[in-house]
Amino acid sequence: MAKYKHLFFDLDHTLWDFDTNAKEALTDIYTLFELEKKKIFPFDDFYKKYLHHNEILWDRYHKGFITADELKWKRMWRTLLEFKIGEEQLARDISAKFLELLPAKTKLFPYTKEVLEYLTAKKYVLHLITNGFEKTQWNKLNSSDLEKYFTHVITSEGSNSLKPRKEIFEFAMNKARATLNESIMIGDNLDADIKGAMNAGMDTIFVNHINATTELKPTYTIYHLQELESIF
Repeated sequence: MAKYKHLFFDLDHTLWDFDTNAKEALTDIYTLFELEKKKIFPFDDFYKKYLHHNEILWDRYHKGFITADELKWKRMWRTLLEFKIGEEQLARDISAKFLELLPAKTKLFPYTKEVLEYLTAKKYVLHLITNGFEKTQWNKLNSSDLEKYFTHVITSEGSNSLKPRKEIFEFAMNKARATLNESIMIGDNLDADIKGAMNAGMDTIFVNHINATTELKPTYTIYHLQELESIF
């Protein structure tokens, strides 16, 4: 597809398997903090409740209702409350350790490196637009050996904005010296990635790992990263 030159990827849930990596990190947390002794069991309940609150609070963060700091510790605090534990300091301690452990995990969605190699070989310029935190996202990229594929990494912290706001996409365009008509956004989140990019005037590829349904009309929808090879 000669039209496109700049490909802007999301990271978490698109290339980097957040749920699997979070499960590994939370397994470490569960042992380190001896949470079973605090009557937090079984582990799978702890994990599922964490994912539930993480999703809710990320949505609130996307919409500007809470700060990054609140997101970081309150997702743990709300998870602990499910088990009748209201210890804010414990939630903050777990959060700090979690943010140290999580970026070292390296599980990627199938075909991530292969498709990035393919796109790089075809001379596309690859970038990231992520709502993650600057230090955390760079640690993920370095641990997973993904940093070499991306020319620019635009985070919400670095851009002072966040998806789905138009400003972060405009910031990314300026940083990459790209134009809208030669750029496309590739991501899994219908609100942050797809609706956000569409509102900014970008073409989009919805990476539908979970077979979600939507009334949005992305330029393309794929269900596996290898399908990018049929677009580019």
